[in-house]
Amino acid sequence: MTVMETTSTRTDSCAAPPQAHRRPDGQDSYTISEVVAFTGLTAHTLRWYERIGLMPHIDRSHTGQRRYSNRDLDWLAFVGKLRLTGMPVADMVRYAELVREGDHTFRDRFKLLEATRRDVLTRIAELQDTLAVLDHKISFYAEADRADWEKEKAG
Repeated sequence: MTVMETTSTRTDSCAAPPQAHRRPDGQDSYTISEVVAFTGLTAHTLRWYERIGLMPHIDRSHTGQRRYSNRDLDWLAFVGKLRLTGMPVADMVRYAELVREGDHTFRDRFKLLEATRRDVLTRIAELQDTLAVLDHKISFYAEADRADWEKEKAG
């Protein structure tokens, strides 16, 4: 799996803006502990992602230690965004499989991301409704508190 999804005319990069800890491409060999520090994920989670097929093949050092690249960090950032959407892990793994299968899966990837987008928009609407209720209650209690304070001041 790669983070860059390409066609002859397009490149879909999951790359995040450059970060201070990033090394130049070609010199980007990170240990699992460095990736833990960069991402906030645990080593257990990183190994689990690899085991379930959510991560691409991770290179290994001559001693067998995992070595992550900038592309791996980009992919992890993208997976983090998918997690925030509430996308089920099975769907994330399916998306990763589709990426590995190649460009002929663009339509399936599109459909999966579109469905996730619809779910996110529904959740946003629900949260906006919830926020309106909270704002109403907060306003009610603020007014009640202000009225009590005015009574105390007058009395």
